[in-house]
Amino acid sequence: MSPRQITVLGECVADAFTEPASAPNELALRVLPGGGPANTAVSLARLGTPARFLARLSGDVFGRLFRGHLEASGVDLSYAVPAAEPSTLAVAELDDGGQAAFSFHAQNTADWQWTAEELARVDLSGTACVHTGSLALVRAPGAAVVEDFLAAAAARTTVSIDPNVRPLLVDPDVYRARLAHWCSLADILRLSEDDLELLLPGTAPERACDLWHAAGVRLVVITLGARGALASLDGERVRVPAVTVQVVDTVGAGDSFTAGLLHHLGARSLLGGRLTDVGLDDVTEACRFAARVAALTCSVAGPNPPWRSRLEESAPPFADAARD
Repeated sequence: MSPRQITVLGECVADAFTEPASAPNELALRVLPGGGPANTAVSLARLGTPARFLARLSGDVFGRLFRGHLEASGVDLSYAVPAAEPSTLAVAELDDGGQAAFSFHAQNTADWQWTAEELARVDLSGTACVHTGSLALVRAPGAAVVEDFLAAAAARTTVSIDPNVRPLLVDPDVYRARLAHWCSLADILRLSEDDLELLLPGTAPERACDLWHAAGVRLVVITLGARGALASLDGERVRVPAVTVQVVDTVGAGDSFTAGLLHHLGARSLLGGRLTDVGLDDVTEACRFAARVAALTCSVAGPNPPWRSRLEESAPPFADAARD
C-alpha cells in the first residue's frame, strides 16, 4: 500500500474576531488559531490522515497557541521550525451571512522566512502528497524556496496547491504571474470562485479549468459556495452539490474541503503519483465527502473542522452529481 501521510506546508495565522466590548470605545477580540494551510493540516489529522505540518512557529503568545492547537488535533510537528520572528495576525469582521473580511498584520512575520536549509532536511519518503498554497507561495523571501521544494517533491509525491488569493496583502498580479508555473508542478489545484474572479476576471469556470489543464495540472476543483463544486479531471467534468447546513460562518470552509478531498483520495491509495489511477467517479466521491467536511466546518464558529466521529454520526443523503 502506498504511504498515506500528507505533508502540508504554509502559514499559521491568529484569526482575531471582533466582538462587542463591555465598555464604550473599546473593541474586544476573540483569537482562534487559523491560517489556510494550518487549517488543512488540522482537518486532515482530525479525519484520520497522518498529517505533518511544515511551519515556522514563533515563540510568542500566538505561536504557543498554534502549537497547542495543532498538537491537540494530532498534527505531526517534527519538522516545525522554531522562529524568532512574530506570528501573523488577521482581524476578521463577519457580515450577516457569516462571510469574513480580513485585515492582516503580516510584515516580516515568521511564516514567510523559509530558507533552503530548513526545507532541505525534510524527509518525504513516507509522504503521499505535499499540499501548500496561500501566502507561503507569494510572500518573499520564502516563496521561491517553497517553489523549489515543490519542484523537488513532485518527483516522488502528488502535489496539491490552493492559491487562496489574499489581495489585501499581495497584488493578484503576483499570483497570476506564477499560476502557470504552479500548474506545471501540481497534480491538484483547488480554489474558490472568489479566487477565480481575482485570477481570471470574468472567465467561466469551465474555461479556467481548460487553461489550467493546458498548463499541466490534471485535477482542478473550484468550490462555488452554496452552489457546490465543479471538478475537472483532464477536461472531464462533474458538478457536486453543496450540503445544506445552518451557517455560523464560512471561515476555514475551503481549507476543510481541500482536506476532505485529499483525505478521501489518500484513504483509497490514490495519492503518491500523478493521479494516473484516478477516475471521475473517484473525484466525484471525494468531492461529495469534502462537501460534508466543509459544511460541518461552516456549522460552527471559526476554523474548527470536524473530527471523523462527527462525520460518522451525521451522514446526510447526497443529491445527484451532474456530469458535464
